[in-house]
Amino acid sequence: MSDNLLSIDSLSVGFGRTKDLEQVTFDVSLDIKRGETLALVGESGSGKSVTANAILKLLPRGSAHYLNGHIQFDGIDMLACTERRLRGIRGARIGMIFQEPMVSLNPLHKIGKQLVEIVGIHRGLRQRKAEALAIEWLKKVGIRQPEAKINAYPHELSGGERQRVMIAMALINEPELLIADEPTTALDVSVQAQILDLLKSLQKELGMAMLFITHDLSIVRRIADRVAVMRNGELVEVGECRQVFTQPNHPYTKQLIDSDPKGLPVEVEPDSPPLLSVEQLRVWFPITGGLFKRVVSHVKAVTDMGFELKRGYSIGLVGESGSGKSTTGMAILRLVNSHGSISYQGNELQGLDRQAMLPYRNKMQVVFQDPFSALNPRMSVAQVIGEGLQVHTQMSDKEVDAAIVKVMLEVDLDPETRFRYPNEFSGGQRQRIAIARALVLKPEFILLDEPTSSLDRTVQAQILQLLKSLQAKYGLTYLFISHDLNVVKSLCHYTIVMRNGEIVEQGETQKLFSQPNQSYTQELVALS
Repeated sequence: MSDNLLSIDSLSVGFGRTKDLEQVTFDVSLDIKRGETLALVGESGSGKSVTANAILKLLPRGSAHYLNGHIQFDGIDMLACTERRLRGIRGARIGMIFQEPMVSLNPLHKIGKQLVEIVGIHRGLRQRKAEALAIEWLKKVGIRQPEAKINAYPHELSGGERQRVMIAMALINEPELLIADEPTTALDVSVQAQILDLLKSLQKELGMAMLFITHDLSIVRRIADRVAVMRNGELVEVGECRQVFTQPNHPYTKQLIDSDPKGLPVEVEPDSPPLLSVEQLRVWFPITGGLFKRVVSHVKAVTDMGFELKRGYSIGLVGESGSGKSTTGMAILRLVNSHGSISYQGNELQGLDRQAMLPYRNKMQVVFQDPFSALNPRMSVAQVIGEGLQVHTQMSDKEVDAAIVKVMLEVDLDPETRFRYPNEFSGGQRQRIAIARALVLKPEFILLDEPTSSLDRTVQAQILQLLKSLQAKYGLTYLFISHDLNVVKSLCHYTIVMRNGEIVEQGETQKLFSQPNQSYTQELVALS
């Protein structure tokens, strides 16, 4: 028996029609041994996900072309497999965790039904045993109250919870190989550590191999046996983890290692006036029951939140998934109902109807956590970015196009691609499109909900620098939601730590991270 569970030999993949074929990977060759973890790293668009999806032939039929090469899984020629045989391998012998859980989960079905369906197809378990197994796996991946959450729909879970459900779905059939495409992107550092420990323990227990795709080099150091670095569709370096980090051979590998968030927040005026004030903010979602659907309890998403955000400053909101960070942001933008005071430039926003809120919409923008769900797939990039200009300004079509070109250059996107659609871009590129959409209106306040979580380190450093330069140039004010404390430390002047909908600790960022008082904050800092 060969030591290699998976062998990729000289794989080249292209997209498009035969006449206009664009090659995206070039002679990629990789081996994954039984029981080992290979980390595949590189910037967005480098071909990591294309290579991973090619293993199970999940690339779009018709537009994807396997130009040359072979993929062998345990002696099986995957590219020559029939669709019927592939269905028996997918989810059973090879599990996969996708990058964007909201796209991968069926929004019409409850979480439990989706987990039970997978177990039923591949293991033939009856309903009751399948449900018990589903609850057990939800517990393993850190879902609180799994007996209740199994009856929830995907939109009722936080981003991190949805990602954990995807991990449970991939592992529930105990596969021989796990392909993990950015599996911890949406998770806070404490849960990320739990998930990585879980994956390692399951790998040891099952003898499972892992292909781990990530842009977070701290995760690579922790979990990988070997590292493969991709750039522009080519492998530029492959080696043992320790050797690659201590003695990288390729200049691009050195650039990746040197791209961790650095620097301090932009200098600000200490006596700057407040732009946003929040007092006693409360967001409780009612739970109904009984024949008449009376309110029997509440999900206390946010309780008694309060802070003051000065003009030109950045406040970081950190905490585990489901702690109320995103709900706080949505309440401030009046996108969810809430109680308490939300004051913008001295004007109370609570109680304003849709028409009265319109003057504030172009001043207050948002970049959502999941760029694919936030971008309309039927609109071109130019339409997505320019939509706000059409609503809030009287600019001509020529002026709108010029503004779109300018902002795309600012976020390091090629303006020539503005007539393409979101599905034609990588995850990181879609996040830059979302940032461009927010920036194009030149707002005063931007809610940034995990804006760099799906970006590789090199692009993350560029985006952070862009956000800082725009803040310094235009006096922008940010409310920055993140689980990456190093990013928060680099961008935010003040940090609020949340847990279970309440403030645990808050203070000036540098002091909070160097001298945390609460045990939960100390745990977050230790794991960062």
